[in-house]
Amino acid sequence: MLWLPVSLEDVTQNVVGVFRDPAILFGIPLALLGAVFMSFGAQYQHRGVAKVERLTGSSGSTGLTGRQLLSLLGRPSWVVGTLMLGLAILCQLGALALAPLILVQPLGALALVITTLLNARVSGHKPTKKSIRAIVACVGGILVFVTIAAFVATEQKVTDQQLVTILVLLLVVVVAFSILWIWLRKRAQALFYIVASGVIYGFVATLAKVVIKRVQAGNFEWLTLLCLISLLAAVAVGAYFVQTAYSAGPPDLVIAGLTVIDPMVAVLIGLIVLQEAATAPWPALVGFGLAGAVAVYGVISLARNHPQVLSDSQELPIERGSATRPRDAHPSTGSIRLTEAVSKVWPEPPVHDDDGGTRPRR
Repeated sequence: MLWLPVSLEDVTQNVVGVFRDPAILFGIPLALLGAVFMSFGAQYQHRGVAKVERLTGSSGSTGLTGRQLLSLLGRPSWVVGTLMLGLAILCQLGALALAPLILVQPLGALALVITTLLNARVSGHKPTKKSIRAIVACVGGILVFVTIAAFVATEQKVTDQQLVTILVLLLVVVVAFSILWIWLRKRAQALFYIVASGVIYGFVATLAKVVIKRVQAGNFEWLTLLCLISLLAAVAVGAYFVQTAYSAGPPDLVIAGLTVIDPMVAVLIGLIVLQEAATAPWPALVGFGLAGAVAVYGVISLARNHPQVLSDSQELPIERGSATRPRDAHPSTGSIRLTEAVSKVWPEPPVHDDDGGTRPRR
């Protein structure tokens, strides 16, 4: 392979970020703040869904019923989680208004790290070496993706034809996942709901970017209105799949899928339809593919090796909650020491759903 010498001037001319657009200095922090809200919101919503399952006496893993959806509105933890996710969306929309979609979307990977530590503290399921490796693959793959995007991403004006293409693709995706859900709902696992919601939310992020740009340009006509309606409908469908995923799996697994699949889909739309990386050289495209493959591998590996999933399925005899075993009966692993350190400074979330009894461990 022949490597051509690259001067500092050549690099700086290709950088998209703080070197060429100071607005990204505000967009990136907003995206990171949104990731924090997302992680706490996911934990609270997961708790609310689990509480509703216990109160109604039926699992929502095959799809939440209308009664269960209404019951969620009466759970304080779920309401607080929803408010936090609303703040996360506002932060992300603000970031999208200031920075390229291909750069903003992957920064949500921070939510995975926070959610993992928080869920370990709340559920008592200590991260294992395999699950930690999977999380590192998710976060590492996305961060490499972001680094490449920061050097090659460029904003392009979205034409009406491109917007129609996105809307048609979204319709096809929603119909396809709806048919698969009807067919597989009796045996679908958390990964299916995570993939479905992640793909749909990738389109949501793209449509949100388009609507923001058109409103900023004063171009609010029928196609923009159709785009907004489609965005809200996609949010509703994706939210249903997310809530069902909380019933079928732990919150950090859900966040892992969303923070990987969502940006991957958004970036693919940016690459193929919106041409946001039209000037990218082929090594950058190869880097996109490799980093994306690593991140997707991390999600699949986490779905297979998450300690809470293995414990609930009884594939491994993992102790739950605060075990009765003496603390020094076995040497502490790195993951256990990490969780214990976090528990000293990160108490259990203060919002509880009391129902007259003790809160069981999942």
